Amino acid sequence: MDATQLLKGVLDVAVLAVVEDEDGYGYDVVRRLRAAGLEEVGDASVYGTLRRLYTAGALTSYVVPSEEGPHRKYYGINAQGRAMLDLQRKVWTEFSTTMNNLLTSSTQPGEAA
Repeated sequence: MDATQLLKGVLDVAVLAVVEDEDGYGYDVVRRLRAAGLEEVGDASVYGTLRRLYTAGALTSYVVPSEEGPHRKYYGINAQGRAMLDLQRKVWTEFSTTMNNLLTSSTQPGEAA
């Protein structure tokens, strides 16, 4: 199974989780996702996800001047984003439990024990 396909389905919730404790700018979010173990995540995918979540009302944004280069646009989670993240945590827990049960079962559905 290709992990990049799985990542596409969970990138929104991964980004929300990363900015939950600390606001971040685009590349900072990419770096934190990779440090957490999502090495396959692409820069463009994260930037697009940040924009989409902002447009959907789940994130706030603000610009911080940088002495080392261009200004950086930071993103932070808001109440709507926290509600979205809480819901997705519940969905993920149920889904992952089901998948773990299926993948670790010694008897596949439809087979006799």
